[in-house]
Amino acid sequence: MARYSALIGRRVEVRYRAGEIVLPATGTLAADSGKSIFLEESYHQLGQVKTFRWEIPYPSILELGEMPEVPRPSASVAAPREDRPEAALEAGGLRLKDRPA
Repeated sequence: MARYSALIGRRVEVRYRAGEIVLPATGTLAADSGKSIFLEESYHQLGQVKTFRWEIPYPSILELGEMPEVPRPSASVAAPREDRPEAALEAGGLRLKDRPA
C-alpha cells in the first residue's frame, strides 16, 4: 500500500537521509510506488519549461509534510525592461559596477 498516495499532486516538503547527510527537498509529489516517492519541480530556462524529477526511497524519508501552494506571478506584472536599468532596481535587482575594459 502506498503511504503517501493521498498527497499526490500536492506540494510537499521532505527531509531525507542520503548516506550520513540529511537533506531537505520541496516539490510536487508526482507518484508513490509503495517503495519510493517521486518529487517533481518545474522551472523556466531560456524560455522553455524544464522539469526535474527525483526518487526518494521510503527508508530514507525522515519527515514529509504538505506545504501551502506557491503563489504564481500574475500576468499583469510586467517584467523589467533591460534597456532601463532603474526598472531592474525597482524589481529588486542589483546594479553591477562598471568594469574597466
